Amino acid sequence: MACAARIRARLPHPVIDADGHTIEFLPAVRDELRSLAGGEAAEHLDRVLDFARLSRALTPDQRRTIGLPRLPWWGLPARNTLDRATAMLPRLLHERLDELGIDFAVLYPTYGLFSLAIPEDEVRQAACRAFNRYLAGVFQGLGDRLTPVALIPMHTPAEAVAELDHAVGELGLKAAVLAGHVHRPLPFEGAPRGARWVDTFGPDSPYDYDPVWARCRELRVAPTFHSSSMSWHGRASLTSYVANHIGSFAAAGEATCRALFLAGVPRRFPELRFAFLEGGVGWACELYAGIVGHWEKRNREHLEHYNPAHLDRSLLADLFRRHGAPAVTARLDRLAEGLTCLSEPDEDPATLDE
Repeated sequence: MACAARIRARLPHPVIDADGHTIEFLPAVRDELRSLAGGEAAEHLDRVLDFARLSRALTPDQRRTIGLPRLPWWGLPARNTLDRATAMLPRLLHERLDELGIDFAVLYPTYGLFSLAIPEDEVRQAACRAFNRYLAGVFQGLGDRLTPVALIPMHTPAEAVAELDHAVGELGLKAAVLAGHVHRPLPFEGAPRGARWVDTFGPDSPYDYDPVWARCRELRVAPTFHSSSMSWHGRASLTSYVANHIGSFAAAGEATCRALFLAGVPRRFPELRFAFLEGGVGWACELYAGIVGHWEKRNREHLEHYNPAHLDRSLLADLFRRHGAPAVTARLDRLAEGLTCLSEPDEDPATLDE
């Protein structure tokens, strides 16, 4: 009996792999994409997934200009050929679940995750649909112990709702991974690829994503997120994938979770449970502490302690005269100039309650 099976035999509860991964067989995905959107779309996806070779053809300066850091490489089993095949063949995985000590596994895409970030609308939408159709096919008949996760693009609420309806409503998939953010170009002509901002679907988003959360609720699908923050500031090394990868899922999950909270999404959709994959829980503990701490200090009522209008300037001037150093008292006629930084009195009242 394998070690994992022995451990499972001693446990009084089922073991669920909630963040498993399947490695898609790209020729079959390409066939689906070609049938959906034609050969050019399939060739476009090939170029997206051939990022390692393409990035090697660029100099470091060229990669920095277009915002292309050192990307993932050598991330799949090779020495253990059986494990490589198991990750690629759902029926083989199904046969080995007892050996692996797993009762049920939720399988996320691997290559498919890259399709969520394709900038071109038609290719992105078709690629996600092609992966979803592929997953529905290769996992057919294995639903007693395996379930694949559908890819849901999020560049607009409309495309997300459309793919939720197709993947869950038509294909019958039971789980979904939504893009955790969208890189949006800065609004000026000729901006390089690196000149982008990160939309995490919060208060600053150009779109209202409530229709997406509403459709998840209607379809009884939990929104899950498995996006990376590689290429963001601090994770854009041109030479080290390790430097870019460490903490990348945690940082991306934290950014999305924080945005959704501040946008009031969990309050409006309390039935939904949001999942953030492969980042541990440390970031969530820190975020929770930060939310509580900032609420205690910056809730609308307590914020009045920092309202510049409440400053007693006469008392302050008297204290400066009695306790200020000579360099300070020599400039008491300019006292007002030293009071506005971080204490600007003309803040818009409509923006005070964050």
